[in-house]
This record gives sequence, structure tokens and C-alpha cells, in this order.
Amino acid sequence: MAKSSARAGSLLYRAIMFLVVSVFAGLLVAGLFIPFAGMAGAATKAVATGMDNLPAELETPPQAQQSKVLMANGEVLATFWEENRIYKPLEEINPLMRKAQVAIEDHRFYEHGALDTRATLRALVRNSSSSSGTQGGSSLTQQYVKQVQVQSANQRGDEVAKMAAQAPTVSRKIQELRYAIALEKRLSKDQILERYLNIAYYGDGTYGVEQAGRHYFNTAAKDLNLEQSAMLAGLVQNPVATDPVNYPRIATERRNVVLNRMAELNIVNHADADAAKKVTFDASKVQRSPNGCVGTRYPFLCDYVKRSLQKMPSLGNTPEERLDALKRGGLTIETEIDPKTQDAAEKAIGRRIDPRDPVIATMTMLKPGTGLILAMAQNRPVMGNNAGAGESYYNYSVGGSTSDNDMGGAEGYQAGSTFKAFTAAAALEEGMPLSKTYNAPASMEFGGKKYKSCRGNEKVYGNWTVKNSTGTNGVMDMYRAAAYSVNTYFVQLIMDVGGCETTKMAEKLGVKLGSKGNIVEQFNAIPSFTLGSAEVTPLSVTEAYATFASGGKHCDPIILKKITDKSGKDIPVQGANCKQVITPQVASGMNSLLQRVMSGTGARATIPGGYPQAGKTGTTDANQAVWFAGYTPEVAGTAMIAIDKTHPYWKSKQWANGYDRKPTLKGITLPASKYSMEGSGGGDAGQDIYVPSMSKALEGKPKTKFGEVTKDVTEGKPVAIPSVKGMSPDAAKAALEDAGFTVGRSTKSDSSPSGTYLGLSRYGSAPMGSTINLVYSSGPAPQAQPKQTQAPAQTKAPAAPPPAPAPAPAPAPAPPPAPAPAPAPPAATFSKPTKKP
Repeated sequence: MAKSSARAGSLLYRAIMFLVVSVFAGLLVAGLFIPFAGMAGAATKAVATGMDNLPAELETPPQAQQSKVLMANGEVLATFWEENRIYKPLEEINPLMRKAQVAIEDHRFYEHGALDTRATLRALVRNSSSSSGTQGGSSLTQQYVKQVQVQSANQRGDEVAKMAAQAPTVSRKIQELRYAIALEKRLSKDQILERYLNIAYYGDGTYGVEQAGRHYFNTAAKDLNLEQSAMLAGLVQNPVATDPVNYPRIATERRNVVLNRMAELNIVNHADADAAKKVTFDASKVQRSPNGCVGTRYPFLCDYVKRSLQKMPSLGNTPEERLDALKRGGLTIETEIDPKTQDAAEKAIGRRIDPRDPVIATMTMLKPGTGLILAMAQNRPVMGNNAGAGESYYNYSVGGSTSDNDMGGAEGYQAGSTFKAFTAAAALEEGMPLSKTYNAPASMEFGGKKYKSCRGNEKVYGNWTVKNSTGTNGVMDMYRAAAYSVNTYFVQLIMDVGGCETTKMAEKLGVKLGSKGNIVEQFNAIPSFTLGSAEVTPLSVTEAYATFASGGKHCDPIILKKITDKSGKDIPVQGANCKQVITPQVASGMNSLLQRVMSGTGARATIPGGYPQAGKTGTTDANQAVWFAGYTPEVAGTAMIAIDKTHPYWKSKQWANGYDRKPTLKGITLPASKYSMEGSGGGDAGQDIYVPSMSKALEGKPKTKFGEVTKDVTEGKPVAIPSVKGMSPDAAKAALEDAGFTVGRSTKSDSSPSGTYLGLSRYGSAPMGSTINLVYSSGPAPQAQPKQTQAPAQTKAPAAPPPAPAPAPAPAPAPPPAPAPAPAPPAATFSKPTKKP
């Protein structure tokens, strides 16, 4: 009896609550169209006041879409996303997918307005007897409103708003209704469905039906079949708990619910629905979309793209705004990265150097005259923190956090004799010719010599003995000195040109330090700069040599070719800032000079196929790094192998204090790859890495010739020799040096006492940089000695002796011998530059 009374009471309570809720719902619905302030009751008035303060229109910001980075062949290098979505218009979504979604979520969608009154009242009756919040009843338009509010809150980073948009309360439902009504006045049903199918979350990190189809079935939205459409439609209700990757059984059961519903509504026949139920989910077709650079084919190129985008003002005012545009903006980012070239560079490095070896190997390539990066490879190609396996987060070709331009790199490396090119370029710009000669002995002391920095004349302090390493010594011009990388020649040359001009040349060609600071400020007073003592980034050396290749036009390295937004509109891309920094004549002189290297120390780095090419080897002190920087008119590239100073191998017993030498690459066998190093720029870096990489990059490209070098560059442009009449030898020497000439010393016989200053070896004009000697007397020329004659020998005795001749007078005494000429002093090895800093 008690049970019967309780049951009757429950039924009565539910009936009463149904009437109450019905009336209340009517008032709420009416309240959507009339001012809420007129409604009675404190609670109702509170809701009403809040509703009156809400905007009538829902802001619907563009849906976040994934951005993609494309390589030169159109392949996707990487994707970036906050919500992994690819937006598709309704006509590119299979009708089965559209019908399945409507069938399971709101089958009367096309029949009712923003509010499905029947469903709402059913839900309100259920909710009125439940303490667990709201349940169901939302129309598809209301669901879309909720999704928009959640996405907007996510975009703003507003967690409070995000929670409010999903709160299980009646007030939130009322808000949704008001927005939904306004939305249906503005958009058609098809437009709302299109937006719904693109904004909805389908589980396992996928948003929208296009990306969901690609992810779960490797199928585009337009090609989804019945069972695939039903499975996706079923995920929306609870995507976290029903996605088929993690919960295949639950997902299949939910799919079958959708298929049954579609059959009940006569969208498909029961036979087709039953057939679709028999299909099992094929997990082997699941496609992952990496988010960001880790795990991509070329992670460090990808990272360079990302960092370049974060520096683009056209994507936002701050790096954070630009990153948000990348992750949400649906950008299509085109690059000139050539997979064929990149693979060739990585293969060339990997064939010789293992990721676990205690060295860093890089290969960078640029397109001269454009700045576009073609390839950027290293021996540690996997981005990660497993150092034991050779993983790294450093891009060793560029500057890092300690540099003025952080692109995710390291601290730079000494580049050795590749820097001789910058001294030569500065000399040519000053008017010195390629024919300029020096006596370049095997060893030369420069301690105490004058050297011009940006502060003026200075001296090399202490002892500084420079030695040649190639066995080429003696008097030579710039061609021979470059071909055989003669140290004592180029140190004399930088002493004449000046460190200020040389470092400024390197700077404007694009050379950058791996650490913070200005290369001119730090190295203008250090003459060893010409031997590559500065630690620089490999990409910047390629940048500098590409300037020679392009006829003197410098371009900043860039990796972005074109960017379009999701609507196909172009977004301004940061340009390469190309500008002429040296004259075409100086560039042609450098091309002529560095072509000669290919028959000298760079012979083994020659690219086969008859391409016009130029380059320079580089080996640092103790062979701790070896380089080859070279180019054709079409491609510039730099290969480098350097000791990784951070690797524990170099701290092992092999290099302990018992060995009085620095770590070196010369003659060692790398522990992981077992590659035997020569310690040679032309061999290790040039032949083994540079040649195979450049050969692949040049396939199909024309064999363009370099421009002709002019006579003024090879032989020098004549300039006036200053008048030094009446000057002392020291004053004359200073005047000649100020005019850009090298001053030497010679002697000639003269009636003046030995050592008397006589004048110059030539007057009028002479090529800039040529040698003018100060001439000194060696004393009077010695007089010629008289020759003595002898009577011919007799062969027969005379018949009778001739009469005795009269006695000859005694000969005059011979004059005393002339004094020996004084030995000539060594040629001068210093000179002031022609320009002041």
C-alpha cells in the first residue's frame, strides 16, 4: 500500500512539474522576444537582467584552421594547428555525412526554427526531476552557438568563459536560445550546417569532418561512405569517450546507433544499414598530422620557417600574435626547399658522419640573387633530447640564443681561410689589383708591425709568427696566393688594406657572428681575422659567397617564398632586402680569383659536369674545423665539419693533459662512423660533402658563365704617384703609403756615398697597390780592370833572334777596389690603408 501511494505521489509530482515547466518554458520563450525586466520574481528578474545585457547578435569569428608548409615540389613539410581543422564548404561534404549528422543530432533541423519546442520540453521535464543539470534538447543551431562560444573563449585564453559556455544550467540554455534565434535570422539552414560540420570536435585531436575523415579513414569529406559518415556523426555527442582509435568497440556501437536512426528515418534502407554495420574499423588507415616541427621530415628547416614567421609584422604585432596566426589562420606557406637537394645534402653528410660522432657537420645552399634557402642539412637531423642517439634541438647552421638573431642555432665556428676572400674583396674595392705581389716566405714575423684598425694606426703587440701550411712560398700575386691559401701573403695584404675595411667588407657581404656583437667592433683590430679567427655561422658564410656569385648583390637568407591565407589572399612576406654592396667589377674580380682556387687547394672540391665554379677552402688552427665555401652563378653552398666542443669524447683520456696538443680533426678516426679524417677543407668538407650536394642541386640548371674581369681589376687602375721632392725618406714613405702604394727599397750605383737616399724607382703614375721603391746609392760603380794580352806561343825556334826591344815603362799601379754594395734590407711588410675609418 505504501509503495502504491509513493508511486502515485511520484506520478502526480511529475505531472505537476510538467505543467509548471511548460508554463515557465512558455514564459522563457516569450521572454526571448520581450524585455525581461517586466517579468516577476527575484530569480527571474536576475536572469532577465543578465539577458537584457547580452548582445542580440553572436559574434562568429572565423574557425581556426591548420596551416601548412609546402616544399618546392608542393609536398607538405609540416602543419601547425591549435585545432586540427581543414574547413570545407557544404558542397564538398558528402550528402551522406550531412544526413547522418542531422539524423542523430537534430532530425527536424530543417523543419523547426532555432528552438525545437518538442525536444526542449521533453528535456525540461527530465531536467526538472533531476539534480544533475540539463540533458539534451538542444537544436543543432544551439549546439553550434555553444561550439562558437567555446572556440572564442579558447582563442582569448579565457577559461572562465569557456566553462560558462558549457555550464549545465538553464540560464546558459536561455543564452544559447537567444543567440540561436538571431543566428537563424542571419544564416540559412545550409550555412549553419556547414559551419557546424566544420567546427565540431570529432575526437583524437581532430576538428571538422574533413580532417576527421582524413585522420580516421584517410578519406576526404566528399568521399566518405555510409559507415564512415555514421561513425563520424556518432562521435560528436561524446568525442573523448567514443573515438575509434582509442575505443573502437564503443565507437562501432555508437556508429550502429546512427545507422539504425538513419534507417528509421528512411534516409537509407535497412539492408544498406545492416551491411554497413558489418564493416569493422581499419586502424591501419589512421593518419597522423604532426603539429609543429618535431617528427617532420626536415625538422630544422621547419623550425627555421616557424621562427621566420614569428618575425613577420604582417602576421601580428608580437611574436605571440604571429604564432597564433600560424596555428589558427589556415595559412599556406610556400618555400623553395627542394627535397631532392635536401636529401642529397643529408645523404652526403650521413655517408661520412654519424649523428653520434663528436663533430658537427653542416651543408647549406642558397640561390644567389634571391636569398632563398635551398637546403640546410646537418649530421644530427632528428630533433629531440636524446643526445646519446645523436638527437639535438640545435640548428648548427645558424645563430642561437646568444646571437643577435636567434634562429635556434649554436654559437658559431671559426671559418679558417674562407675569410681570405673578404680581405681580397676589400683590397679590390680599395683599388689594389689581382696582380699585387708580395714576397710570402714560409714563415714571417709580424710582431711590432703597424696595422690600421678603425681607431687608426696600431701595432701588433708581442710576437706573432705566421707560417704557411701548403708549401707554396716566395714572390707571388693574389691569384697564386689564393689558389694555395698562402697565409703570409694575406696577412701582409690585410696589413695594407686595414682591418677596418676588411671587417666592414665581411659585414656587408653578410657574415654574422654566432654570438652577440658586431663583427667590425670585435675584430677590426685583430689582423688574424684574415685567417678566419672569428666564430661565425655556416649559413652566413654561404650568404657572403652568394654575394660574389650574384655580381655583388647581397640578399638576406629567406625561406618563405609566398604565403596565402585561408581565402587565398596573399600575405606580404618578409623580403630578402637585396641590394648591391660591391660593384660588379669587384665581384667579377673575386669570381676570377676564386675560380683559380679550383686548380689549387680546391681541386678535389670541383663539381663534375663542366660548371663554371669558384670557391675557397678553410682550415682552422690545429685543424679543429674544415670548410669549403663555393658557388656557381646558380647555387652557392658551404660545407663544414667542426669539433663539437661540448661532446664528452674530447674530454676523454685521448686528449688529456699528457698530450701537449689541442683536439684536432687531422688524422683521427671518428668513433661512430669510423670515418678517417684528413683535416682538409678541400677533401673532408669539399670532396665528401660539398660536391655530391651541389651536384644534385645543379641538375637541370644552366652552365652560366661568370662575368669577365676587367684589366683595371687584374692589373690595377693607374693613379698618380705623389710628389715627394724635398721629403725625407720617412716622409716620402708615408706619402706613398697614404696614396695606396706598397713601399720597398732598392739600390743603384751612384757617385753619392753608399746609403744616400736618391729618390723613387718610378714617377708619374702606377697601378694602385703596386710597389714603389725608395732608391738608395750603393756608391760609385767599380771601374773596369784593363785586360792583359799575351804573345802567342811559338811553335818553331826562329832562325835568328830578333834584336832586343827597348825596355817597356813600368805599368801604373791599379786603382783601389770599389767598396762592396750594402745589402738591401727586407721589403716592407706594412702600409697604411688608403681610406680612413
